Amino acid sequence: MIQRVFLHLTTKQAWEEALTEGQYELSTRGKTLEQVGFIHGSFPNQLEEVAGFVFAGCSDELVVLHLDAKKLEANGISVRVEDGGNGKMYPHVYGAIPCNLVDRVTPAHMNSEGQLVLQ
Repeated sequence: MIQRVFLHLTTKQAWEEALTEGQYELSTRGKTLEQVGFIHGSFPNQLEEVAGFVFAGCSDELVVLHLDAKKLEANGISVRVEDGGNGKMYPHVYGAIPCNLVDRVTPAHMNSEGQLVLQ
């Protein structure tokens, strides 16, 4: 059974662009939903590791999107927990995320030591 709450880390710019369009469609840094087929997510205990892997050396302002699997699924968007290719299980969202279904947005950035800092 999927943990109900999960996260997606992205740039502030990408989130602001999604707000103008009404939905978020990036899979991960530099890859779209169309290219990958799903949007990468992480559970809270995986966020730091994912940030270090995906956003190492990134000086962009970041945001963490807080998502609710049941809310997405109630709106016809499939969420599956699958192997991320490293033997670890991650939530994957199979469809664009309507901005109004994002529960909360937390500002963040990577510090000079390569660690994610939530603001």
